[in-house]
Amino acid sequence: MRDHGKGGALTEVTFYILLSLYQQRHGYAIMQFIEERTAGRLVLGAGTLYGALSALEKKGWIAVQGSSGGRKKEYGITALGREIAQRELERLRELERTAAEIMEQNK
Repeated sequence: MRDHGKGGALTEVTFYILLSLYQQRHGYAIMQFIEERTAGRLVLGAGTLYGALSALEKKGWIAVQGSSGGRKKEYGITALGREIAQRELERLRELERTAAEIMEQNK
């Protein structure tokens, strides 16, 4: 996973996973959230999702919160994960402002 917590950009998938976990969810619900929020533009396979969840858990950005209905793990975003997501939002806002300014100046 190429995501950085030190000022670098997150992948779009990672950012959506973090956003999805502001509410505790299991894997399939995370996939549904991302597909719905992107109008089907991003559709994750199970292997991609669970690999990403494992990496994010190792970084301390998410944590297992419990289980629902038997063996389904539910995940939630940690305080560090919220900080990382907030930084990414600020980075994207800066990018949007810069792009809008340049495009407006060069009509």
